Amino acid sequence: MTEPTPPRERLAAIDVGSNSIRLVVAEYDPDTGLRIIDEVKDQPRLANGLAATGLLSTASRARAFAALKRMKEVADRRGVTKLAAVATAAMREARNGRAFARRVTHELGIPLEIINEAREAQLSWRSVAHHFRLENARTIVADIGGGSLELVGAVDGVVEVIASLPLGAVRLTEKFLPGKRDQRVEVAALRRRIRPLLRKALPWKTWAQGTLIGSGGTFTNLARMAAARRGIVGEAIHGTSVGTGEVEGLLEWLSTLSAEQRALVTGLNPQRADIILAGLAVAAELLVMLDARQLTVSAYGLREGLLLEMVGAEQPVKALDQLRLYREFVERCHGERRHVEQVRLLALSLYDQLSRTLGCTPEERGLLEAAAMLHDVGQLVSYRRHHQHSFQLIMHADRLGLGMGDRFLVALISRHHRKRGPSKKDEDFARLSKGDQAIVRRLSGLLRVADGFDRGHTAAVDRLMVTLTKDQCTIHASPRLQSADVSLEVWGAERKVDVLADALDRAVLLERGAEPEARASEAIAVPRRPRPRRRSTL
Repeated sequence: MTEPTPPRERLAAIDVGSNSIRLVVAEYDPDTGLRIIDEVKDQPRLANGLAATGLLSTASRARAFAALKRMKEVADRRGVTKLAAVATAAMREARNGRAFARRVTHELGIPLEIINEAREAQLSWRSVAHHFRLENARTIVADIGGGSLELVGAVDGVVEVIASLPLGAVRLTEKFLPGKRDQRVEVAALRRRIRPLLRKALPWKTWAQGTLIGSGGTFTNLARMAAARRGIVGEAIHGTSVGTGEVEGLLEWLSTLSAEQRALVTGLNPQRADIILAGLAVAAELLVMLDARQLTVSAYGLREGLLLEMVGAEQPVKALDQLRLYREFVERCHGERRHVEQVRLLALSLYDQLSRTLGCTPEERGLLEAAAMLHDVGQLVSYRRHHQHSFQLIMHADRLGLGMGDRFLVALISRHHRKRGPSKKDEDFARLSKGDQAIVRRLSGLLRVADGFDRGHTAAVDRLMVTLTKDQCTIHASPRLQSADVSLEVWGAERKVDVLADALDRAVLLERGAEPEARASEAIAVPRRPRPRRRSTL
């Protein structure tokens, strides 16, 4: 009898920013990283009025104290044994900031530390470095807070430069976006003020066309707005890429709306509606400085960096552990591990033999592996429509390590592992680009066949061997035991070859039992669906 796994230590980190205060409670595993247990967020706006008075206002301090008190209660009830808290620009600059930190520590028992700009940037960097692979790349990490902008430049994962600028969203809004004239004019004037400050901060020619990764509320709201405009609905936006044109377009459009109208924009937190223009203006100017085509959004920020510092974690999650994240999610959904592992092996075997013919890119192998592991998680909700429920669960899962774009593809591939294949009648599929539609078609075709070859959920098939000719694809299923009957598995695959046959533009034949040469006469021919004369260019 195996010993139960001892509970992991629970840690908590609090980030007291110029705009918001955030608590995150987590457990840490060296193989898969942080597992978030709880999060609490409040927006007391500590920076309100700070630029004019140099002080934290009585009202903002009262709001912040109340928020911190609630967060301490949450941490205690969650069984947290280690708590760390840091404060950034607003409390760093306010003349009464240190007095307020002492009060928080004394009355609430929260060890609140006011950190300098370099430490703030390093914590943000630690978080990003843990969640992204930064080898062989020149990377700028930008964290736009309420009071300041922190920049970290790294080459091949090694930090080379750190800069802090007074370009926080709250600060810039109060000083330069009063809303007394056309906001488009105000935003244009703000960008002209931002540009020279940025230009002096870094040797931008050295970093030209490098990777820009953004963390903080400006970037996460940008990702959600961009995703909503693409028709993608989901909470997980980590790893989302947003093009320079999208940033400029959103900034221009939002500049034509009042704060009240912006509060109704899908994907934008209403509490950030009044300061989003300033944040996006900074993001847009960063893209200009880098001459970059896009930026990538990190859903993790300073507080996750603080957690990682607490556990001494320096390195990013290892590549192999992506699979472990999928397995953990399958377990949480009470999935049948034996079946999905078998489907994964069969799907990847088919991919390795057919990818060149199908025109797959190397990156598609990872998408197929994810979909094979996750395709049945929807059975947690119900069996009859579990393919549809799998789509929803994948789109909203919090620990899969997939960016929004890849997550959407994996969810669609999983959705189409049974019933009908991908169709433009499906709104989610129809909104994809032609290239992504082709990916979903060919990978769902492979997944459908692999899933069919384990119809009995017994892992009876040991391996699949593919033979291609100009007009047909033959898939031979070898049983795990020589005496085993895999008729059910071949029947299951036979019912699902339509999408793969369409993608290959070949008839598909399935063979069972002995080696192909010995049993060729028993091949089962599966005709393709009728195809129109005019072929798609996908």
